[in-house]
Amino acid sequence: MKAHTKETQASITPDSAMQLLKEGNTRFQEKTKVNRDLMEQVKDTSKGQYPFATILSCIDSRVSSELIFDQGIGDIFSARIAGNFVNDDILGSMEFACKLAGTKLILVLGHTACGAVKGACDDAKLGNLTGMLSKIKPAVNGVSSPEDASLRNSSNIDFVNEVAKKNVELTIDKIVEDSPVLGEMQTNGEIKIVGGMYDINSGVVHFYD
Repeated sequence: MKAHTKETQASITPDSAMQLLKEGNTRFQEKTKVNRDLMEQVKDTSKGQYPFATILSCIDSRVSSELIFDQGIGDIFSARIAGNFVNDDILGSMEFACKLAGTKLILVLGHTACGAVKGACDDAKLGNLTGMLSKIKPAVNGVSSPEDASLRNSSNIDFVNEVAKKNVELTIDKIVEDSPVLGEMQTNGEIKIVGGMYDINSGVVHFYD
């Protein structure tokens, strides 16, 4: 498979971009990856890149976007940070990716059993990690059930996964609120901003679209 060109990128819509990711994740699950010559794609992209999607995901070693969506060199912009939240630098990167480099979709991708989310649930304290986990605390507070404090920690995996999902939802809200550039692009139908959760047990991405 060849790398995307300016022409193929231009032909992709926000909806078809999401479909490409869904199809790629299906191939990943079914072990039917597309045959790619990655070095040929290196050559194809040496003078320019035309990705179709921007994915914000966790640094978790089990959640590599290029692998779980079966994408090659030049196909996606991949931003990774523990807990897949946004800050000004990531928002600026997304604005570059969409407004200047032409991607049609932003996917905020959480995952089950997220260590950063567990840390936020447990109110973990450790150096710079303390401040980082504070970015995820609104998601912890945003999940109302269970009310019993003894069940609102990392030992309750269902609670952890609900917080991870809420974190994706709040991150999408923050992207739209804090980036007028991206918010306007979504309003105009130029891009879509969607969420998803990757199941580390099955390899399945569940999209929230």
